[in-house]
This record gives sequence, structure tokens and C-alpha cells, in this order.
Amino acid sequence: MSADQDRIRVVAPQHAAYWRDLALPAYFGGPFSDRSGGLVVFDVDSLDKTERLVVNDPFVRDGLLSSWWTKAWTIE
Repeated sequence: MSADQDRIRVVAPQHAAYWRDLALPAYFGGPFSDRSGGLVVFDVDSLDKTERLVVNDPFVRDGLLSSWWTKAWTIE
């Protein structure tokens, strides 16, 4: 996460609303307890769609994340 806490406080509600309003199947998300970042888990049919969703996240669009990645998760 960016060190710009004021900007994070402004964008955080937009970030939360973005993911909530997508109403994705099996969505879970939230910050890590130390506020160093967070995790978003959801179900979609392709990694391409995942990447498109992530790049439109307000935190990503506003450059507030120092890094991010997507991974497919196989639940057994």
C-alpha cells in the first residue's frame, strides 16, 4: 500500500463499493490486520476477466498499491 494515508482514506470507500457492487460469486475481501494491504477472492471464468476487474479497482487505478497479482486457486 501507498504511504499516502490521506489518499487511502479517500479512496477506500470507493474500493470497497467497487468490489461489493460487482456482486461476484464467492466474493470475500478485506484488509490484512496490519493494514499493509488486503486480499480479494472471487469466482470468475477466466484469468483475463480477473485481470480486467483488478485493473479497474480504484486502489489500482489511483496507484495506491505498490504491487498486486492474480492467481488461480484450486480448492480440493
